[in-house]
Amino acid sequence: MPAVMEKQVADLQLQLEKQCLINQELQRQNKELEQRLQEKEKLLQSLQSQYQDLADFPSQCSIESEPEFRKSRAAVIASEPIPEKLEIAASTVKKSGSETALIVKAIQKNDFLSRLDEEQIAMMVDLLRASNCKPGEEVIKEGCEGDSMYIVAAGELIVTQAGQDLRTLNVGDVFGELAILYNCKRTATVKAKTLVRLWCMERQTYRTIITNKSKKKREQLMGFLKTSRTLKDLNDVQLSKIIDSMEEVKYQDKEVIVREGAEGNAFYIILKGEVLVTKNVNGHQKQIRRMGKGEHFGEQALIREVLRTATCTTDGPVTCFSIDKEVFEETIPVEHLELFDDSKVMQEAETPAKSLPSSTLRFKDLVPVLYQEGRFQGDPVTLGVGGFGRVELMTTINHGKYYAMKRVSKKQIVAKRQEEHMLFEKKILRAIQCDFIVRLYATFKDTRYIYMAMEFCSGGEIWTKLKEVGRFDEPIAVFCTACVVEAYAYLHKKNIMYRDLKPENLMLDQRGYIKLVDFGFAKELMRGDKTYSFVGTPEYMAPEIIKNQGHDFAVDFWSLGILIFELLVGSPPFSSSEPQKIYAKILDGELKYPPYMGEAAKSIISKLCRPRPGQRLGNTKNGIKDVRHHRWFSSMNWHKLRMGQLEAPTVRLIRKGPCYINFDRFPLDHTKADEDFSGWDREF
Repeated sequence: MPAVMEKQVADLQLQLEKQCLINQELQRQNKELEQRLQEKEKLLQSLQSQYQDLADFPSQCSIESEPEFRKSRAAVIASEPIPEKLEIAASTVKKSGSETALIVKAIQKNDFLSRLDEEQIAMMVDLLRASNCKPGEEVIKEGCEGDSMYIVAAGELIVTQAGQDLRTLNVGDVFGELAILYNCKRTATVKAKTLVRLWCMERQTYRTIITNKSKKKREQLMGFLKTSRTLKDLNDVQLSKIIDSMEEVKYQDKEVIVREGAEGNAFYIILKGEVLVTKNVNGHQKQIRRMGKGEHFGEQALIREVLRTATCTTDGPVTCFSIDKEVFEETIPVEHLELFDDSKVMQEAETPAKSLPSSTLRFKDLVPVLYQEGRFQGDPVTLGVGGFGRVELMTTINHGKYYAMKRVSKKQIVAKRQEEHMLFEKKILRAIQCDFIVRLYATFKDTRYIYMAMEFCSGGEIWTKLKEVGRFDEPIAVFCTACVVEAYAYLHKKNIMYRDLKPENLMLDQRGYIKLVDFGFAKELMRGDKTYSFVGTPEYMAPEIIKNQGHDFAVDFWSLGILIFELLVGSPPFSSSEPQKIYAKILDGELKYPPYMGEAAKSIISKLCRPRPGQRLGNTKNGIKDVRHHRWFSSMNWHKLRMGQLEAPTVRLIRKGPCYINFDRFPLDHTKADEDFSGWDREF
């Protein structure tokens, strides 16, 4: 009998194992189907938006647009005085993120309004006010004079002409926009079909904004031209003529505007963005200076035959105001100009790194980005949650740029006695200009929080990617670590220890390059000094911190070894659910490598994680060079990495989709931090 039972048990076990395998296979297929479904959804969304564009195309034609063949005289447009002072500030209306997005999309779809520049669009968004209409109510009457334009925020309207139905207007449609340019008769009637909510703006408001904006821009250009050595003796009338002849030109990132050795035939003023000036030194491009808004180059080309003495390349998108030689010669007599040799300017010795210009970013210009789908649809996007607060995704009202906004409770900072750390984090991030470290654009505060508007790295955290794939292939680990080495080199040269290396603090930008974030534990330290604070993440702590022996830059090299291990294996070498056990393992210092790890990787990890700080790779007499020269990095072209010229192998980890697709999702936090009036944040 027991034999029979044994057989039955064995059969059951076999069936169970089979069932397990079937379940696993089903799960795998489910995952595949889910993925394919997501891809189909994306395709569908893309097709829908293309269809929408096509469907919207006829509706883009303004109601007042002229017939193809004009059969009568053009109407004379009488100019209207613009009030000297219009109380604009009082009329600004706060909009939610979704309202702003709707308005911006409507403006961008509209033939005329889409030609406005970013600042003008932002002003329009600010100043549009809401009005409501009942069904059957007329918004515009055919034949009457009009002074307002409208964007449909909700509901449906019907457009008729001579009693005939022309079309319906829905959410996001613009109508009546010619009325904000001049006083014109309405060519159609627009009536509410349902309850309707509209965003509207009067001509006086619009024209005042645009005029003031143009005046300011002109004054600014005048100021820029007056700093040109060649043009400084010209009077305002002549400078004004030059401005009238200049054109706005936009350049993409890494575009060469002028090339060393080429014939010069234009002069440029930078209106927006930054330009790098480089010279060819022994076959390499050496950076001489960085130019920003208001600076100009190429003025010598206007008055003499010259070859360009340097190369000017854009660093990010750049807008210039430009005038070429022929146009210039027709505008200004050459005898009015002062000649000087600008090759000296182009060859200035490398200027000290300029600290970031004070940011023009304002708190009120930032609006939260909302989840577009899924269970948190309509909620603000949270990129990360930490012990002290959250990081949220924000954009500017004119939707020009994304920012990762770190929001930290002031009360908690005081409770955890982190005031000095916060102030130091702000100080160093403002001073840092390194492609491997996240940029800080602006800081704000209110009674509850301090806010840091940081560069948004759309590729997500290395930590999330590591979780998704389990462990990285060697080329990805090498690339990630090399980016960290470059960040370290920059920081250590400035006597700053980082002390918080871990995959959670490494972000991917859209090109797959790694940037270091979170400088809450960073510290300035003079060479030869030690510091004694107990700080860091347990798994990444060097033994000397745990032993309170005093530590220095060597702790960063220890954590680099731990990082390489975690990237290649998927978990750090010393881990446990209990911190004290982690510390014990670190002090034992026994590294166990998995069989699949390569020899070079084992070698670099063991040299970085030597218990004695003075013997660690990177901390001996050749410094960080020894790390770069280790054979694990034999495939790395360090120069190309620094210049951003390498194809990042990490790109394949980055998913395509909404701007937040590479981040975990977090529910909205409804709690509010307590207020804090201790005043420690005066510097913020």
